[in-house]
Order: sequence, then structure tokens, then C-alpha cells
Amino acid sequence: MNWLECILISGIGIGLAMDAFAVSIVSGSVFKHLPISRGIRMALFFGLFQAIMPLFGSWAGKGLEPIIKPFDHWLAFGLLLLIGGKMALASFKIKNVEDKPADPSNLLTLLALSIATSIDALAVGLTLYLLTPHLFIAVFMIGTITFLISLAGWEIGSRIGRFFESGLELAGGLILIGIGLKILLQHLLAG
Repeated sequence: MNWLECILISGIGIGLAMDAFAVSIVSGSVFKHLPISRGIRMALFFGLFQAIMPLFGSWAGKGLEPIIKPFDHWLAFGLLLLIGGKMALASFKIKNVEDKPADPSNLLTLLALSIATSIDALAVGLTLYLLTPHLFIAVFMIGTITFLISLAGWEIGSRIGRFFESGLELAGGLILIGIGLKILLQHLLAG
């Protein structure tokens, strides 16, 4: 892989990681009581899915695009609306001092977030094979970049979360819904 391909793939990886970064910041802020191992788990899932989705997309090539393209944005929007809405509604509940929010790194929530934040990576994969013949190196780079950015997001969120105790759960839910709306609108306006 030459330096131009490395720069291109790194740029793609950073761009794809931004949704996972936002979710990681929110999760680290709202769930700062959880250990860093939960942030690592979240970052691993995000990195893995950001690597797997373009790999699947690349293998599928143009043959799968007509099947996925019509509803990928609705799937991402639905998952993020569901998770974000649940988080936002939970912020309005009266909580006891002993109540703790649910673990965002539980398997089902993490799978839904990983899929929702990596739908765009699947679409990128449909053309990734045109950008580089080094597919496995490219998806490894994308996954590693996403892992590192997501872990940084968790850490940033857990540190700034101490300063913004009230409203973070609501803000987090609204951010997830906003990411879902962004994905939906990008596809609706482009088509």
C-alpha cells in the first residue's frame, strides 16, 4: 500500500468513525461510573463493525447495492431513534439516588449501536475495492482508527461528564436521534 492509499484510507476511517465517536462520548458521559473496560468493549465492537461492514460491502460489490440501498438509512435511523428515544425518555424519570442507568455496553444495545453507526461503512465497502487492491489492510486500518477514536471518545465523555451531570442522558438520546436523522436525510436528499 503506497502513502497516497494510506492517507485516503485513513481519511475514510476517520470519517466513518465520527458517529461511533459521538456515541462513545455520550456513553462515557452518561455512564461514567462504569469501568474503562466497558469503554474498551464498546470501542472494540465499533472498530470490529467498522472493519467488517466495508469488507462485506466490498465482497458484495454492486450486486448487493440495489438490495441494501433502499432501506439502509431507515434501518440506521430506526435503531438510533429507538435507542436515543429510550435514553431521552429515561432522563425524565424521577430517579432514586441509588438508581444507575443501564449499561450501554450490554450485548444487545452494543450490537444495535454498532450496526447503526456502521451502515455507512457498508456503503463505502461497495466501492472500496476500486480504491485499493489491499482490502484487508484497508479494513484493518478503518477498524483500528474507529477503535482508537471511540476509546478516546469514551474517555473524553467520562471526564467532561463530571461537569455536566444534569441533562446528559437527554442530550445523549437527542444526539443519537440526531445521528439517525442525519443518516436518513443524507440518503433521502441524495436520492
